[in-house]
Amino acid sequence: MTSWSTREAAEKCGLTQYTLRWYERIGLLQPIVRGPDGRRRFSDEDLSWLLLISKLRATGMTVRDMQRYAQLVRSGAGEDERLDLLRRHREMVVQAITERQECLQVLDNKISYYGRAIRAATKGT
Repeated sequence: MTSWSTREAAEKCGLTQYTLRWYERIGLLQPIVRGPDGRRRFSDEDLSWLLLISKLRATGMTVRDMQRYAQLVRSGAGEDERLDLLRRHREMVVQAITERQECLQVLDNKISYYGRAIRAATKGT
């Protein structure tokens, strides 16, 4: 079985070592296995879980919702609640994407406007 140090796991997941330790402390991670030297050793399964919760966090899921999701997954129950939690979060992500697309359109319009203005000004000189 492959195992990773805290530093290696952090690098692979794009997180800080502090974040990994904090996630374990607040229950987003199950207690991480320790090596003979007492240092954390992350499994491939731990890394897969970290990548999932990193994506949830990157999409704006609250730590509290992530903790609830982690509890439900660990219990092996609550599939209805897990599904509901993920669906609600998905709707928030879709809304955020829509808002970003609207902002992008405004930027594109401004870039277009200024591009035309500059071209018109240089033609007149």
